[in-house]
Amino acid sequence: QVHVTESGGGSVQPGGSLKLSCSVSGPSLMFRGCVGWFRQAPGKERELVASIWIGGGSFYYDDSVKDRFHISQDKYVDTLYLQMDNLKSEDTSTYICAAGDSHWSVQECKFDTWGQGTLVTVSS
Repeated sequence: QVHVTESGGGSVQPGGSLKLSCSVSGPSLMFRGCVGWFRQAPGKERELVASIWIGGGSFYYDDSVKDRFHISQDKYVDTLYLQMDNLKSEDTSTYICAAGDSHWSVQECKFDTWGQGTLVTVSS
């Protein structure tokens, strides 16, 4: 069974940066499916922020974070990172890493395993 653990949240000022990490573990030596970053703020629905289909080497970024957030991967361990730059107050949320799979594209990722979430607070 695949397990997901994320960390790296904290409190930063607007314009600051933060780097989240997501560790994916399972029965295979390397995970080749999809990893996505979601966020859910109080009173709002969960939304997909960014994702990668590792098997296809393709990425997705929501327009709200495009050119500010970037996904990267540690080649030697099953850890992925979400580098968040130029953070805005509206980025404040609990960020949740999820794992899934796709056979076609990053747009077809289906997520079925979820982490516990890490809180990101952006305020002056």
